[in-house]
Amino acid sequence: MKAWPVLAIALIEASLFLGHWLIYRTLVVFLAGSLSPAATQALRGSLFLLAFSFVVAALLGFRFSNWAVSFFYLVAAVWLGVFDFFLLASLLCRLVDFSLYLAGLHQNRPLTASLLFALAVLVCAFGVLNARKTLVRRVSVNLRNLPAAWRGRTALLFSDLHLGHINRLAFSRRIASMAARLNPDIILIPGDVFDGTPVDPDRLAAPFKQLSPPFGIYFTTGNHDEFGSKAQYIAALTGAGIRVLANEKVVVDGLQILGIPYHDTTYPLRMKATLNDLRPDPAAASILLSHVPNRLPIVEQAGVSLQLSGHTHGGQIFPFTWMTRRVFGKFTHGLHNFGALQVYTSYGAGTWGPPMRVGTNSEVVLLQFK
Repeated sequence: MKAWPVLAIALIEASLFLGHWLIYRTLVVFLAGSLSPAATQALRGSLFLLAFSFVVAALLGFRFSNWAVSFFYLVAAVWLGVFDFFLLASLLCRLVDFSLYLAGLHQNRPLTASLLFALAVLVCAFGVLNARKTLVRRVSVNLRNLPAAWRGRTALLFSDLHLGHINRLAFSRRIASMAARLNPDIILIPGDVFDGTPVDPDRLAAPFKQLSPPFGIYFTTGNHDEFGSKAQYIAALTGAGIRVLANEKVVVDGLQILGIPYHDTTYPLRMKATLNDLRPDPAAASILLSHVPNRLPIVEQAGVSLQLSGHTHGGQIFPFTWMTRRVFGKFTHGLHNFGALQVYTSYGAGTWGPPMRVGTNSEVVLLQFK
């Protein structure tokens, strides 16, 4: 293994360990007198093991595929979400405690901890239920030089399904059924159909065989599709009737559809050279499938009309919703202009890591051209 992944894993694990230690210290201090020595020891041991659970589950999950690994990954992923809100509860406990101290008011630490940690549990429960609900977002798009035949037609955008240990066949079937009911003229998928884990991609992609929009289904890879079994993922999608665009342009009834794989978008010069080779005609509308809503100056300069992206998940859960907006700004989600270029970024239909959504919603997007 190269040095940088080991360093990254070590830094992530160190952060998780420190966070778990803070939760432990907060509970011990704020519930002093309520925890027996045995309970304190059990809490310490449990949090110590849980601090390593997600990293271990992720490492196993990217190498093995069986019910035991999938179950362990699910438990660890749920705990990762619970950890996030327990850590926030711990920080709030200390903030409330300090504020009451400054104000000279009575401090009831057991009550403070009980209320805040109970609230964290409720938020986690909401997050799990909310993530299982997929919204249909309807958006009108007005593209310059759109062929007259495309006015009034619809395109279904869905991304970030993350099919793998958590989002399995039932989820794939549900998304395919939603797509069939919406009956779009074309389906566009800007990446991360798969989570990058060693699952059976043919089985998970099979439900998409039922889809037959008049103008086809087009896909380009996201970062997770390029983990591990990239060739198998692409073969499975191709077998399901999906056209995989790898630095390609197709013209569909006068509308240009372009796709650039994630790896090539990470290099600005390569992306610019690819768009120059694809030569989108500025006199006709064009849509670029690009997983991440970045490199926008390059895309606009190439004369692309609309870029469709995913990747951000909107941050998925707080406080990552705030952090993601610091990185991508307004292009974190929704339809926005970058000069002459329009960009739509989807929250995605699935989840990564914790199967929770707090502050965001799972979505598929029905675009109507005007």
